[in-house]
Amino acid sequence: MYSTNYRDTLITVSTDCPMAAGTVPGKPGTIASLQHAMLAGQPYALTSDDLLFAVHAERHPGAVREDFFARPQACLRASPLVKQFGWGIHHDSEARIALVPMESAEYQRLLADDTVKKTPGMRSKR
Repeated sequence: MYSTNYRDTLITVSTDCPMAAGTVPGKPGTIASLQHAMLAGQPYALTSDDLLFAVHAERHPGAVREDFFARPQACLRASPLVKQFGWGIHHDSEARIALVPMESAEYQRLLADDTVKKTPGMRSKR
């Protein structure tokens, strides 16, 4: 079974992100809005794997977690929250995740923390 979880890692906002601050996705039902809704109210409650499967199950009722992770899945570096909406995603030591707005003091603190690995979000364009 494949996993998308990281530990002690900050997925930084993509370098070509069009936003200057963390922005709530406006279109209901999209991957971005579902991910944001699941993470915004409960920081460090889910792992990356939990989030990705929950969003998949929401969009594809009856989905089975073991089947979903039987093949490699794109990690949260490819999340629209990182690429388009100005959110960093922090993974703690237990692989649980939280959204961190790019304009926040917490984002700057995590960037400066040498114990936290930084992994860039994927760019939208080449």
